[in-house]
Order: sequence, then structure tokens, then C-alpha cells
Amino acid sequence: MPPESLKLLTDIAQAADELSAFTAGSDLNRYLSDAMLRRAVERCFEIIGEALAQLRKLDPTTAESISDWRSIISFRNILIHNYGMIDHRKTWDIVESELPVLRQEVNALLADS
Repeated sequence: MPPESLKLLTDIAQAADELSAFTAGSDLNRYLSDAMLRRAVERCFEIIGEALAQLRKLDPTTAESISDWRSIISFRNILIHNYGMIDHRKTWDIVESELPVLRQEVNALLADS
């Protein structure tokens, strides 16, 4: 794996770990009522999506081994360009249901490198 691919995967893993730590012990109600938490979560997802978009250009095979790569990049674009239309409940659902899968896939890729 090229060193830059490894760096981007590491960036994704770190942002995903931070996201998990920021949301540990929280629920949807806390998320909806805590603007700082929402902003932190959104920023982590922006980093993940941007790193994955760069990885897709640099190393498509590795990027495409992440199951929801298209959705992740699309979500990043919504956060950046359509921030006024963010569905906070959907974002929380992604934290709970899709973040663990992403973390597992990225950690497996890093372990294999």
C-alpha cells in the first residue's frame, strides 16, 4: 500500500475514533440539544469523507474496499455544501449504525498494511 494511502486510512481511523469517543454515553436527545457535540461529529465526518475522497483518487482499490465509500463521500459533500439541510437524526443514526462498520473495515485495512 502506498504511504499516502496509509496516511489517509490513518486519518480516517483517527477521526472515527474521536467521533466514537465524543459520542460515547450520549443519546439522540443529548446530541440534538448539544450544538458543540453536533459540530464535533460533523467535523469528524467531514475529515473522514475528505480523506476517503482523496484515497479514492490515489488508490481506488483500497477506497472501494470500504463498503459505503460512495455514501460516506456524499455525506461529506452534504455537510460541506448543504450544511443547512443536515438531518441531525440521520447523522445520529449513522453514528450508531454505520460508524462501527467503518471503524472495523479501516482497522482491518491498516492491520493488513
